[in-house]
Amino acid sequence: MKSPKKMVEENHTKVTEFVFVGLVDSPKMKPLCFIVILIIYLITLTGNLGMIILIRISSHLQSPMYFFLSHLSFLDFGYSSAIAPKMLVNLLAEKKSISYTHCAAQMFFFIFCASTECILLAAMAYDRYVAICNPLLYVVTMSPKVCSVMVAGSYLIGLVNAVTQTASTFQLSFCGSNVINHFFCDVPPLLSLSCTDTSINEMVLFIFATILGIFTSTEIVVSYAFILSAILRINSAEGKEKAFATCASHLAAVTIFYGTTVFMYLRPSSSYVLDQDKWASIFYTIVIPMLNPLIYSLRNKEVKNALWKILKKIS
Repeated sequence: MKSPKKMVEENHTKVTEFVFVGLVDSPKMKPLCFIVILIIYLITLTGNLGMIILIRISSHLQSPMYFFLSHLSFLDFGYSSAIAPKMLVNLLAEKKSISYTHCAAQMFFFIFCASTECILLAAMAYDRYVAICNPLLYVVTMSPKVCSVMVAGSYLIGLVNAVTQTASTFQLSFCGSNVINHFFCDVPPLLSLSCTDTSINEMVLFIFATILGIFTSTEIVVSYAFILSAILRINSAEGKEKAFATCASHLAAVTIFYGTTVFMYLRPSSSYVLDQDKWASIFYTIVIPMLNPLIYSLRNKEVKNALWKILKKIS
């Protein structure tokens, strides 16, 4: 005899695609949103790919900090590209749909890139700590092998998180509405569509977000506590200013990234307000990947000098 749960699922059509509500309903606002997001995405592509190429070809940007920065740019390019192109298409399409498989792929690549970036920002904080607090041991401590292991570890943790979150979400049954009140396939709005119990999924999401958030934020706070202590011991104002300058870009990137992701994921599911969260999601999925290369290029003399030298050679 079939269980009531099985009978309920069989009385619904299995979901084979999802439909996004999107950002705006007004036909007048859609072209404006399309233009704004397209411009942001083009700046994101140019900035991040440009940063990767610049670091690769410039002999002045071969330190561990820029090695990490090149991977940060790659991740920004990755999770922005997982979302923005489909979002742009849907702004102009009459039906904002995505297939079941593509939805899973979008979720996987977004979580993979975003969670890897979270770990990588913590690794970059440690790099700044060693550079300022133990400058004589910097070359030995942050050797190419150590840097490669740190980056590989970041990707591995991101992969584990992405596989776990995507697999646990798409093993659920979606047998009712297929309308996602969002503009991309994120975990919380998909959990709200499932016709099965999602308490375990919510727990998994919260545990991963908490572990990643607490581990990385603690490492960053401790690193900067030592950095601040070391800077305050510097006698000259010029030395203090130079030390602060080496951390300013990373600190700005960390503040922006963590400020939005903590708001989005370190909350119980009962506090999610999807209509409001969609606009918060715009910031960390579309805007932050654009801001990072701008922050590092505009506030970093070495990057600006390397870019200027290459432009002079080209001209």
